[in-house]
Formats: sequence, structure tokens, C-alpha cells
Amino acid sequence: MNEVILHGYFRSTASYRVRIALNLKGIAYSQTSHHLRKGEQRAPAFMALNPQGLVPALEIDGAVLTQSLAICDYLDERNPEPALLPADPIARAKVRAFAQVIACDVHPIQNLKILDRLRQQGLDDAAVNTWAATVIEDGFDACAAMIADQDGPYCFGEQVTLADLCLVPQLVNARRFDADLRWPRLLDIERACLGLPAFAAASPERQPDAE
Repeated sequence: MNEVILHGYFRSTASYRVRIALNLKGIAYSQTSHHLRKGEQRAPAFMALNPQGLVPALEIDGAVLTQSLAICDYLDERNPEPALLPADPIARAKVRAFAQVIACDVHPIQNLKILDRLRQQGLDDAAVNTWAATVIEDGFDACAAMIADQDGPYCFGEQVTLADLCLVPQLVNARRFDADLRWPRLLDIERACLGLPAFAAASPERQPDAE
């Protein structure tokens, strides 16, 4: 079997999602770091792997996969246990919706690329950080409401799902930008997840390129 290589960066929340998924699935992998603040993700060699110049990218099974949710879907199909999505179609749609609030509507408009463009438009660091915190708070307000009727230690009950893989990394960003952590249920879920070896081992501070 070919080596599985995750191209990422310790602080990238999208890479963090994929690290958790790989760990949950028991898939051994090595990591290649691309320092985002130094622009290493735009180096020609990496752009040949991912024309978007974004992390993560995953080399696996003779292919290069990009976009964290697409990678997680592939890993779930490749190694079905433990499943990242419920069997019930409605429940699956709800998990995917929660994950996409974070991965599609929150994270992309508070990531480094957008924040740098805000600075280029003349916003100072305080205004940029306020932008990021507000985006995160709005998204997490919605997320908390979406699981208000759910019991169990994780977002959707007794089993970890894709929702948890998106939630935990985004809470790292919430703290980085000093967002108001006003969601006790989300914080309880985070504590439960970080008690699992797959999540703990994926934490940014435990990565070989951590600074």
C-alpha cells in the first residue's frame, strides 16, 4: 500500500478535521507541512498537487484529494467504521448541514486569505479580529440552535460524527480571535471529544510543525 501523506499546517482547522478523521479510521499517515503565513502553500510543487493552493491535500490510494469534507467523505467510504455519518437519511442531512455551517459559511470568511485581504483594504488588526470573531459567533449561534434537541456527549448523540470533526477545530479559531464563548453545550461537546485519543492526537499543539 502506498504511503498516506497529509499536506497541511498545524494551525489549519481544515487540516485538523482530516487529522481527526484519519485517526478515528486508524489510517497511518505522515505529514508534510506548508507554512501558511510564509506562503508555502503557493509554491509551484504544492500548486501542482492542489491548484487552489490550500491545505489540506491528501495523497492516498494513488490519488490526491483536496477539500476537507470531500476527504472525510472518502475516508468514511474507504474505512466505514467508525462511521462519520448516521445511517438515517434525515439524520445524515442534519449532520452534514451542521458541518457545512462551519466548513462552508464560517471558516472560509475568517481564514488567513480573507483576513489578509481585509488588511489590504485598510482595516487594522483590531477590526480584522473583530470581523473574524463576529463571523464565528454568528455561526456558532446557529450551530447551537441546530443541536438544541440533541442529547449525548457529542453533537448528534452517542457517536462522533462529521459535525464534531468540524466543531472542535473551529473552537480553536474562536479562542484565537477572542470570540465570546457563550455556548455551554458546544464547549461540553469539545471536552468530550478531546477526551478521545483520535482528537487529542490531532490537536495543533501536538503536531510536528507546531510553533
